Amino acid sequence: MMTTVMTQPSGPNLRPAVAVVRSVCCLAVLLALLIAPARSVMAAEASPLRVAVFRADATPPLGSPVAYADARKIEDPLTARGIVLLGAGDPIVLCAVDWIGIANGGHDIWRARLAAAAGTTAERVAVHALHQHDGVRCDFSTEELLAAHGLGGRRYDLPFQRQTIANVATAVSESLADARPVTHLGVGQAKVEKVASNRRILGPDGKVAIARSSSYRIPEPILSRLVREARSNGYEVSATRVEEALAAPEGVIDPWLRMVTFYDDEQPIVSLSYYATHPQSYFGKGDVTSEFVGLARAERERAQDGWTLVHFNGAGGNVAAGKYNDGSPEMRVVLTDRMSDAMRRAWEATEKRPLAAPDVDWRVVPVSLPPAAHLDADRFRETLADDEAAEGERVKAASKLAFLLRMQQGHQIELSALRLGDVHILHMPGELFVEYQLAAQAMKPEATVCMAAYGDYGTGYIGTEIAYWQGGYETQPGATNVAPEVEKVLLDGIRKLLSP
Repeated sequence: MMTTVMTQPSGPNLRPAVAVVRSVCCLAVLLALLIAPARSVMAAEASPLRVAVFRADATPPLGSPVAYADARKIEDPLTARGIVLLGAGDPIVLCAVDWIGIANGGHDIWRARLAAAAGTTAERVAVHALHQHDGVRCDFSTEELLAAHGLGGRRYDLPFQRQTIANVATAVSESLADARPVTHLGVGQAKVEKVASNRRILGPDGKVAIARSSSYRIPEPILSRLVREARSNGYEVSATRVEEALAAPEGVIDPWLRMVTFYDDEQPIVSLSYYATHPQSYFGKGDVTSEFVGLARAERERAQDGWTLVHFNGAGGNVAAGKYNDGSPEMRVVLTDRMSDAMRRAWEATEKRPLAAPDVDWRVVPVSLPPAAHLDADRFRETLADDEAAEGERVKAASKLAFLLRMQQGHQIELSALRLGDVHILHMPGELFVEYQLAAQAMKPEATVCMAAYGDYGTGYIGTEIAYWQGGYETQPGATNVAPEVEKVLLDGIRKLLSP
């Protein structure tokens, strides 16, 4: 009101008053410009960062198909568990599932359903399997192809899987009401002793000379299958050389288990742990178990009542316990103790620092993965339609065809990263080689870099470019669906995720 009146002066005696008003107005504008960003910063700092924790049962019923047999016994229950991070843009969902793999359309459905439950978009959801070999395979795309040729329900129990997804989505939705404030982030790490070893031992010519598996005594049925698959793809494989496998060094691994913990002041809410290895001690007969990683996880939760641990498998495609595991039930106990001890030490080494919404960032980099040259859609269709072909060959043809068709139709795999201050958590597809995890850490040596692999499992194994020349089981046509050029695609994607 006063400004309006005094902006209509008449006569020279009012000039000083006009000047004063102009000065006041300029000062007001200046203060507004200065205060507005300050208010914006304060609003961002005051934005409440919260975390919700969810968990649901993922145990298959007896008789349901698991990785290599039908479930005949439940050794211990399987779970799907994770967090919803709130207050840093749309909700972010991280989920770890005690299944061997979630692939293609199955992975899409998991992400879409959890996104809807959390009130977010699928690109802000990461779903990863822990890859227990007596766990469930989930691939709706492959099952659709099999069902069209009379093989539906043989390898995939869709009613159970759909119900599990629905139950997990309900758990996500219900967890939001109990979300707790996050004030601090804890970071710790510890070396895991005598668990991981590289599966691929190179000879003097630079090629794979010894192929270690999850144990140095492979059960005869599994060994026969591996040898048969290798020979059918032009590889000659001799019997397992136990003494040489034991004497060989650990090879290229990442020995560190990393743990990040969300706190409400002094109270820990939930921890996420990351370690790269195949989690098998023994398997293949349908005795369902969360294996030594899940058993160690449960042991740590019992030791700290009321605290939830969500474990993710890192880039362990070419890493397993083969140097240290004889495949006996007794060794599962030993491996569990070693994992549990590393989790305990990582927890005890945890250092806290403040965490607020501006410290949180979510990035997504969609990538087009190059299909392997040996993938042939016409040949797969022919095998799938052949009633005289072995069921295993028809299932494999359907699985590879499902992945190939998705790539040919332009489907992209979404790599993602969650930044929590100077902690970066990368989410990657497939049975990724550990070299990718080590490369990511080398790109950001001043930070803590964790990696969860076994996202979209449709890729099969993902080796480095040279690994496809080196030979070995993981890069033969039966095991991998991507071409050697995949290394450049993924490393470029990782650089973008970690860029400033």
